[in-house]
Amino acid sequence: MPQAYDHLAEWFETLNDDCDYPKWSQYFIEGLARLGAGKKGLELGCGSGAFSRALSRAGYEMTGADISLPMLTKGEELAEREGLAIRFLQADARTFRSFEKYDFILSPNDCYNYMPTASLASAFGHAAACLKKGGIFWFDVSSARKLKGKVANNMFADDRDDVTYLCFSKLFEDRVELDATLFVKEKDGRFSRYDERHTQYIHREEEIAASLLEAGFSILKVEGHLGEDKLLSDRLNFICRRTASS
Repeated sequence: MPQAYDHLAEWFETLNDDCDYPKWSQYFIEGLARLGAGKKGLELGCGSGAFSRALSRAGYEMTGADISLPMLTKGEELAEREGLAIRFLQADARTFRSFEKYDFILSPNDCYNYMPTASLASAFGHAAACLKKGGIFWFDVSSARKLKGKVANNMFADDRDDVTYLCFSKLFEDRVELDATLFVKEKDGRFSRYDERHTQYIHREEEIAASLLEAGFSILKVEGHLGEDKLLSDRLNFICRRTASS
């Protein structure tokens, strides 16, 4: 079966147009300003670059990194269309290395749900190594509440004029597996079918916190989506700083 986002990349932002990217991006822009973060940023798991483009428009010097080449190709296309100077790199967040040091790393929209809990400490260590001392590391995960209570053992559908999306999910002890199907309208009017599988791992807040401390981060705050109560939210935002001694 094709890898996650091999086919979904072309339609990802279209099918997620209800998530309010402008409001979500502004949440990060305002938060980074409050934290006094510098202007040089890396978005890990950038996908097609919606957040990188928003931060670039706001005056940040952005680099986007993602494991999915189709996502990066779409990201380059969309950034070029807007005339934005964003560098895109193919990289795995679990092993990413950089000679450059960034003022902040942003990783929204589930990047770390795509790796097992046992991989988190090492992945966070790689993120720390890419940051300047005192740099900000801000990422979110889909909460266990969301994955177990809303996503698992469920079916999702989105029917548009040019594309139809279907997804069936199954709960396992440590993860949710999602089988996604796209029906895409071709130029001749016929529809082509594409299938891919996504695996999202369930992480507990205390496990993430322990891995962050092991990697050399201090946790400034844990909050829900857009700053809401974390106990009632589908997302957990971890806002961290690389400690000066790490």
